Amino acid sequence: MHQETPNDSWAIRFAQFVQRFGTIKLSVLFVILTLGFTVGGSYVIRLSLGSEVEPDDFISAVILTMLSAPWVLYFFSELVKQLESSRTNLKEVVSQLEHLREEDVFLNRELQNNIRQLNHEIEQRKHAQEERETVFKELEKEIQDKSEQEAQARHLSTLLRSIIDASPDLIYYRNEEGRFAGCNRVAEQMTGKTEKQLLGLTPHDVYEEDLARQVVASDHEVLEANASITEELWLRFADGRRRYFEMRKVPFFDQDGNRLGLLAFGRDMTERKQAENAAAKASNDKTRFIATISHELRTPLNGIVGLSRMLRDTELTQEQWGWVSTIYASAITLGNIFNDIIDMDKLERDKLELSLKTVSLRDFTEELSSIIRLLAADKSLELITNINDPLPKLVEVDGTRLRQILWNILFNAVKFTQKGHVTLTVSASRPDNDVSLVTFVIEDTGVGIPDSEIEKIFAMYYQVDHPDHQSATGTGIGLAICKQMVDLMKGDIRVESKQGRGTRFTVELPLQISKRPMQVEQLQVTGLNILLVEDIELNVMVAKALLEKLGQHVDVAMTGQEAIDKIRETTYDLILLDIQLPDMTGFDVAATVIEEDLVMQTPIVALTANVIKKREEYLQNGMDDVIAKPVKKSRVIEVLNLLFAEPDSAPQSISSEQPKSDTSKQLTNILDMDLLQMLVDTIGEDMVRASVKVFHEKMPEYMEILQLSLSADEKSEVCAQAHKIKGAAGSVGLARVQRIANQIQQGDHPAWWQNVHDWVEELQMAVQQDMDTLHNWLNEQMIDD
Repeated sequence: MHQETPNDSWAIRFAQFVQRFGTIKLSVLFVILTLGFTVGGSYVIRLSLGSEVEPDDFISAVILTMLSAPWVLYFFSELVKQLESSRTNLKEVVSQLEHLREEDVFLNRELQNNIRQLNHEIEQRKHAQEERETVFKELEKEIQDKSEQEAQARHLSTLLRSIIDASPDLIYYRNEEGRFAGCNRVAEQMTGKTEKQLLGLTPHDVYEEDLARQVVASDHEVLEANASITEELWLRFADGRRRYFEMRKVPFFDQDGNRLGLLAFGRDMTERKQAENAAAKASNDKTRFIATISHELRTPLNGIVGLSRMLRDTELTQEQWGWVSTIYASAITLGNIFNDIIDMDKLERDKLELSLKTVSLRDFTEELSSIIRLLAADKSLELITNINDPLPKLVEVDGTRLRQILWNILFNAVKFTQKGHVTLTVSASRPDNDVSLVTFVIEDTGVGIPDSEIEKIFAMYYQVDHPDHQSATGTGIGLAICKQMVDLMKGDIRVESKQGRGTRFTVELPLQISKRPMQVEQLQVTGLNILLVEDIELNVMVAKALLEKLGQHVDVAMTGQEAIDKIRETTYDLILLDIQLPDMTGFDVAATVIEEDLVMQTPIVALTANVIKKREEYLQNGMDDVIAKPVKKSRVIEVLNLLFAEPDSAPQSISSEQPKSDTSKQLTNILDMDLLQMLVDTIGEDMVRASVKVFHEKMPEYMEILQLSLSADEKSEVCAQAHKIKGAAGSVGLARVQRIANQIQQGDHPAWWQNVHDWVEELQMAVQQDMDTLHNWLNEQMIDD
């Protein structure tokens, strides 16, 4: 803002005063003051000049003043007005200039800010331009890279598609709605549709209904849990082939994590499935073989043990008694070796179970020692038995398994000891919660075991190679069986040995103290009317003699039908029933007499050399108990006391097993002679041979489909295929093949699943053998002509 100077302040104030006071008033006042000043001045001047003051002097001055003063005043008044007006205008101009200056300053500042901002924008635009150029370059590079990636992706996609199509695995993927969205060539071959034809179809449009439901259920499980699953299933190809696939299904997501559907990968596991079935069949065959051997070996063994035991009770010379004792001990040794083989098979199939019974440790030890003592005496060795008190009187233990464990160790001790002694020591800890740790220690003075062999002796089939004992060979399974049995009993077995000085085995078993009285070995019942069903005369002689010696009356039947007839005619107190009979199984006999209500109050006890089956299996087939061969007196007494001294009121489950088809190799059973002769006479030998050739060419295909269907557990298809084979076999006179196929096709058989694998294998063997028989018969017809 403009500031007034001090020199201008009085003039401005005067001008303001003139303007406020008024020009007229000020003019009058000025004239008066001027007149006064003129008159006074004239008077003073006259006085100072020494002149006299004359009135004329004042008149002229007054007139002159009156004439000049108004004009002067007017001039100055106007001047003041003009000056004031100029000042006001100037002030306004100054104010406007000041305002303009301020605006100019403001505008200047804005201009500077705009200039700075413009400079900044210019810089930013430069940077933006540089960045844009950089982005353009990067975009060009990205476009180039993307083009290369797209090309590479197309290449990889083509490669991946080639790999997927070349893969032997089944691959397909479906969307969220469960519709096919893509697949490989294996899937096309399986469905008989191209990928384009499959797009949009559901499993119900592609698979059989049962399979479609299974596939949809597993798909739903994958999508519901959002997790992968693995399943195995049989798939039928468009050409009719069935293959077994292991399917892996996983949820399928895009890069943003959105689920698109599921992927399925299937690997053809048909060969593995068939191998597993073959392995299972081989295991069953091995079990059946062992069961057969068990029956065949135990039958003569039963006679040896039984007759030698009875001979020992007769009057013999010392020498004869020694011979018989050796026979007796050797037979028991053979039986124990065979028990090792049986238990090895059971352990492999995880079917070995413990049967706990009340046992007297003292009696058990003395009984075992008496037999081992016979073996030791043959080698002039001494058997020392130490029973250390306090010893629990009765314990709960599987006496058969415990006897087998100790027998193997004691037998080895005798076998590998040439001179000296074998010691068996039995001791026990004080009971804790009615459980006592019973320790069996077997020591010998034999050849010993090298330190390097100690850790290996419990391995299956392992035998210590000792240069001084090449003759002491064995199966190599005894100690392995012992180790596994001790583990099964939750015990511990240890061995210590010094080569050339002997071996020490320690077996520790935690055994429950028995609060039940031990089964009395004294027979509590006599005079029973017993039917013994047994087809081997040696077994009949031994069992009949044993039973009669125990005071029982024995009637004998040697076939199943004979047994049924005798049961229909006579009421027996007990039936001892052999399982393997020449005309039918013991199970068939039991099923028949139970169905006819002939044995409502009569117990049936199985006599069997088949130690493969579990006791429960016999009970489920109508038996009340089982006695294993060779028949032991103690076991017979135990069963008789159990059944008649303490009747068993447990309910019996009735089950029957149908006999298998006759596998006789007689020609009339193998071939339908009447049909073949009629065909030869009617259509001629050449046509018969042509029919047989067609059958021979078709059978591998038929059998493959049959076995695949059986592997897939497709009962209906197995039956249908068996029906086809039955018809084909019947047309060329293969009677046995026809009978076996007829068995297979009858799916309503109550034991169909239990027997069908055996029937199929029997059919396979019959086809091979009977075809040779048929060709031989045809060749004989040509020779006869």
